[in-house]
Amino acid sequence: MNHILPSISLLLALALAGTPAGAEKADRTKPMNVEADSLKYDDLRQTSVFSGKVVVTKGSIIIRGARVAVRQDPEGFQFGTVTAEPGKRAFFRQKRDGADEFIEGEAETIEYDGRADRVKFVGRAEMRRLRGETVNDETSGSVITYDNSNDQFSVDGSAAAGGSPANAGGRVRATIAPRSSASAPAAPAPSGPTPRLRSSTTLPPESR
Repeated sequence: MNHILPSISLLLALALAGTPAGAEKADRTKPMNVEADSLKYDDLRQTSVFSGKVVVTKGSIIIRGARVAVRQDPEGFQFGTVTAEPGKRAFFRQKRDGADEFIEGEAETIEYDGRADRVKFVGRAEMRRLRGETVNDETSGSVITYDNSNDQFSVDGSAAAGGSPANAGGRVRATIAPRSSASAPAAPAPSGPTPRLRSSTTLPPESR
């Protein structure tokens, strides 16, 4: 399995390289807003646990799940663990900076690290890159880690990592759309005048 993962990571990195845009940078400084059926808050530990149809928004970030545990460190960075209802998957979506593109994914558990600017999808994980509303790139595995700081994916298809029956074969699946032909460099123009053909009334001597 180890020989598959570097190739998948490289392909996904190249797919994102076609558009020089990272995750929405302003999201880091935006407040986190949460809606839920119930809340348990611990001021001493700076932790909040939301339960029941939880919806989290933070700038362009949208997170949905059955339970969300949020922790904030002394420097103000936020960390969240999203858990889906049994048999379902939690949802994450974020806009890419400077482009009409979004990264979205689903998994049984989603871990958000505000300090490292990283999202981890665990268990029946899927991630998609959308241009507007059109899906361009898509991948699935047991564990998918998306690093916002450098726009790179790592995908683990092993069942041991996620423990998901859907990935018992240890296979990673990816669909990567080709880059737009409009972004291909144009052929260089000739430096001199275009040569012209001249007619001739004699044939060249026969070669021997």
